[in-house]
Amino acid sequence: MHAARLARTLQARSGAHIFGMGGPRMKDAGVELIADAKDIAVLGITEVIHKVPTVLKILRLLRKEAARRKPALAVLVDSPGTNLPLAKKLHRLGVPVVYFIAPQVWAWRPWRIRAMKKNLSRVLVIFPFEEKFYRDRGVDAKFVGHPLAGLSPPSADRESYAAMHTLDAAKPWVTLMPGSRTKEVRMNLPTILESTAKLGSGYEYLLPLAPTLDRSFLESLIGRHPIRLVSDALPALSCSRAGIIASGTATVEAAMMGTPFVMVYRVSALTYSLGRSRVKVPYFAMPNLIAGKEIVPELVQHDFTAEKVVARLKEILPDGPVRKRMIEGMAEVRTLLRGPISEALHPAERAAEAIVTLMQRSTVEA
Repeated sequence: MHAARLARTLQARSGAHIFGMGGPRMKDAGVELIADAKDIAVLGITEVIHKVPTVLKILRLLRKEAARRKPALAVLVDSPGTNLPLAKKLHRLGVPVVYFIAPQVWAWRPWRIRAMKKNLSRVLVIFPFEEKFYRDRGVDAKFVGHPLAGLSPPSADRESYAAMHTLDAAKPWVTLMPGSRTKEVRMNLPTILESTAKLGSGYEYLLPLAPTLDRSFLESLIGRHPIRLVSDALPALSCSRAGIIASGTATVEAAMMGTPFVMVYRVSALTYSLGRSRVKVPYFAMPNLIAGKEIVPELVQHDFTAEKVVARLKEILPDGPVRKRMIEGMAEVRTLLRGPISEALHPAERAAEAIVTLMQRSTVEA
């Protein structure tokens, strides 16, 4: 999503032809896809093992195309497991490399900073604390703002939205967001569904269909649970009283909508045991990390039970001090994400400006 907006902006500003790895949104943005991003979509430590041959094949393909086409510049977006090895290959080819949405080395795998310092020309970061973190470690970093920071609640007519999705507008709604990858949905959704059963029929339950997931897959997991699959997360969140949200970008979206929620997450037992000691941050939920304090409750791994989800929801569903504090905390997060920079430009436009400048410089030097 973020790469597609950046690609559109880059093409409009520079007329550049863009090729690489991506998904449907990038294809729609005019990017020539030579590899599909879904082929490397995996979460966890043990889970990544079976993907290694595919990742290596894609890396070879991207390097071969870069050597053949000699691009003026490469832009890598997120996905550090694939992109950092690719950065090394591109650097050896003499291609300047910009990283947009940087690896979260402040959370774990801090040794990656050495490779970033060596192989990257610039890092464009989306969290306000990251610029100083990277600069202090010798990496040229610039904060461009979070791509979701400018989100405002859509002007959705609740009655029309209810009619569109056969929802009872008289009931409060709860949005469910179990993740965007098949593996994490399998780990998170069953307990979320158990939570809705315990919370009861006094609510409507909405599950936005992520573009990376197949509808029939979700329907098979939902079974007879009274869950409504809806087309777009933001109207669902903005119209909902609360949410049950898996750790990830969705937690930022919920905070931008000002929708109180409980953050949940589960990975395999082996991945958790291997990874937990390596994670160097006090929180899992991005709003909590940005604020530097607990804004939303976190239920992770063994704490992620239906009973605990329902107990936390019952604290934030009614009006009261807990709900009020959470809404105020999310407003603080929105302010921090925008940062001390002009709101006239979208972060993708700021990123594009920095990339075009670097691309022009590299072209002149070449």
